[in-house]
Amino acid sequence: MAIYNAAAKHGKTQQTDTTRVRTDDKGLTYPTPPQNPLRLFYLQRSPNINALSYDLNINKATGKPDKDTPIHVYWLRYAEGQGEAAELSYIQRKFAYGVTSKSLANDKYDIRIMSYNKLPLTLMKAADGKYHIFATVSNKQMLLQNIFIKIDGGTLWVPNVIFVEMQGTDPVTGKVVTERFKP
Repeated sequence: MAIYNAAAKHGKTQQTDTTRVRTDDKGLTYPTPPQNPLRLFYLQRSPNINALSYDLNINKATGKPDKDTPIHVYWLRYAEGQGEAAELSYIQRKFAYGVTSKSLANDKYDIRIMSYNKLPLTLMKAADGKYHIFATVSNKQMLLQNIFIKIDGGTLWVPNVIFVEMQGTDPVTGKVVTERFKP
């Protein structure tokens, strides 16, 4: 499990008994998006406090994930407002935050985020009967809840990623699992 250092060079994370509060280098707090029954996970990154929501896209006729687009990705705009939803631009969808999906057996999908397709994510039903995103990092499986990407400079096409932190729960024990790595 990652250890949080409040004096870290690149942003601050503080662990409390109830929740983790992340602030940027300027002291802005990264909001936790409100609960949404379709949200699989959310992603935040350090250039601003906006979030990306990765929601389950259900086919209303079958009640299962849409075969062509099982995940809908959109912005939650906190830097410009109160978390209003906004669609991704074409470039964001095709080269950065959008996803590709490949149907596997039994309503499972291999999901890849466009900007880092080395990390396999799996969309499938969990023991609770609901669809979730599963990730395996450092030989630990988790039900993914959020991703935070610390970026320090670089360019639009090649940002300087300091670390990626993934947080979720262990599907067996229910304990919080946090993994941080440098891609």
